[in-house]
Amino acid sequence: MFGAWGEPDHDESVRIIQRALDAGINFIDTADVYSQGESEEIVGKALAQVDRSQEVLATKFHGSMGADPNRSGNSRRWIVQEVDNSLRRLGTDYLDLYQVHRPDPTTDIEETLSALTDLVRAGKIRYFGHSTFPAHQIVEAQWAAQRRGTERFVSEQPPYSMLVRGIEAAVLPVCQSYGIGVIPWSPLGGGWLSGRFGSGKDNSSRRAERLPGRYDLSKPANQRKMEAVDRLQALADEAGMSLIHLALAFVLEHPAVSSAIIGPRTMDHLEGQLGAAEIRLDRDLLDRIDEIVPPGTDFSLDDAGYVPPALARPELRRRPPAR
Repeated sequence: MFGAWGEPDHDESVRIIQRALDAGINFIDTADVYSQGESEEIVGKALAQVDRSQEVLATKFHGSMGADPNRSGNSRRWIVQEVDNSLRRLGTDYLDLYQVHRPDPTTDIEETLSALTDLVRAGKIRYFGHSTFPAHQIVEAQWAAQRRGTERFVSEQPPYSMLVRGIEAAVLPVCQSYGIGVIPWSPLGGGWLSGRFGSGKDNSSRRAERLPGRYDLSKPANQRKMEAVDRLQALADEAGMSLIHLALAFVLEHPAVSSAIIGPRTMDHLEGQLGAAEIRLDRDLLDRIDEIVPPGTDFSLDDAGYVPPALARPELRRRPPAR
């Protein structure tokens, strides 16, 4: 949310980051593709004014950083080039956590692991993780690391909220089994759980232009999501807390979750989210959330953040015509 995708004023973005740090937040996550590097530049400006060693800095690679097809993906060629670009934009000589933003079906996971391991040994990164990986690919990567003697992925960054619960079925249990930290993105469901959505409200989102499928209210899945939001809002009101705090506290209740990633665009957004980490939800409240959105439920593939090729490409699910 810092840069052209959200808050274009760099000074205001830096103030928001500094307020977060003052409030005790010590983990900052960004990505090269966010506003095409601008977000990393803003984070770098903010961290230049504090003791960098006290903060955990994470960024990601994979998304397209230009028209050249070689400027994206999970290949060794791109990883060793783009890590230096991110370090330059962030104004630092090392990253605490470097993350694969999405799976790359065109690159063998062993190539990615080897390149990232070299970066650890070179001192450019401390650890590496992945984001939005299906459970079977998380397992595959762990076994590949053991088989090849490389460093292993230590974290997963999946979408998770009261409205997007598909990862509860396999991803979260697998992460617990392998001791992988989980740092969910979009705990407010891409703004659906911000308090701005619901019956009789504007129901608009700044993300709709980039991700229209998640907000198109003509889709039955999004209509069902709207109904769930109304019921969750009523539950939050009954519990005497904001929907935002209910949403963040819900994500933090899962024992696999290490930390929830918030994405404030304004100072008011940040202030409205601070304090959620101190809230604990009782079993009755969690049971009632389960009644509204059953465990393991995603309303649509649009919410999953990554659609595997086997689902996105029909030809992979169908035998070729007989000759």
